[in-house]
Amino acid sequence: MKAYYDSEADILYLSREGVEGEVIELHPGINLELDKDGNLIGIELFNASKLFKDVIKPLEQRAAL
Repeated sequence: MKAYYDSEADILYLSREGVEGEVIELHPGINLELDKDGNLIGIELFNASKLFKDVIKPLEQRAAL
């Protein structure tokens, strides 16, 4: 899987190769993308910086050391 982050839209996208056939909203701001056979090919996380703030802050602090 590959990860892409759009800082302007604040969306983290995890994907693997495939053609999107269906999108399922798992929870508001979390979408799963499936291919035509129902295999998971992508995950979209909207407002990613808010979702991961408890993870990002410690990493930033650690990197500053």
